Amino acid sequence: MIPAIVTSKQAVTVIGGGAVSADDLELARSVAPLLVAADGGADRAIQLGHQPDWVIGDLDSISARSRQSIPPERLCHVAEQDSTDFTKCLTRIDAPFVLAVGFAGLRLDHTLAALTAMANVSQLVTIMITSNDIVFVAPPRIHMALAAGTRVSLYPLGPSRGRSSGLEWPIDGIEFTPDGRVGTSNRATGSVSLELEGKMLIMLPREQLGDALSALGLDDA
Repeated sequence: MIPAIVTSKQAVTVIGGGAVSADDLELARSVAPLLVAADGGADRAIQLGHQPDWVIGDLDSISARSRQSIPPERLCHVAEQDSTDFTKCLTRIDAPFVLAVGFAGLRLDHTLAALTAMANVSQLVTIMITSNDIVFVAPPRIHMALAAGTRVSLYPLGPSRGRSSGLEWPIDGIEFTPDGRVGTSNRATGSVSLELEGKMLIMLPREQLGDALSALGLDDA
């Protein structure tokens, strides 16, 4: 068990060095005010006018200028190279949940690695915010109060199956795999209920962040 470096009763925003706008960061911090930068994400945060509360990573990407602006005790150097900086952050945060920005939009390999980290660090609920979407790992059961016509995409991270109500194309009886059947671009007919086996990503329009937090029981966290 890796001891927590960041302990917070409020949700935490983690920022990476990928594509992130001022609106992305403002949205995340309005829900999750404490800001943790994954290594070079500190540069991105400072460029957008936000000083990170903590920086965690192998610290090979943060600029010297940004490094000098952060108190040394808030720089957490994790030297091992067996995990990404995002994983280093998630495994050292004890908080109700994390909102992640700056982990999509530039390098696809970094985005895929971030999604893998979200699935592997199962003890910490994490929602990734991108320019158009939010993404999170589905719990075994979830009920989402969505308007009819809302896009609901399901993407398996391994063999998965489940049952649904409220989807235009039900998933009952379908065997999902990353190299086979996936469930992208489905639509809600109203409120959606899912029961899932295996690891599945749920992707919703960005505007549904509040609905996702409510469905995950995090709106009062």
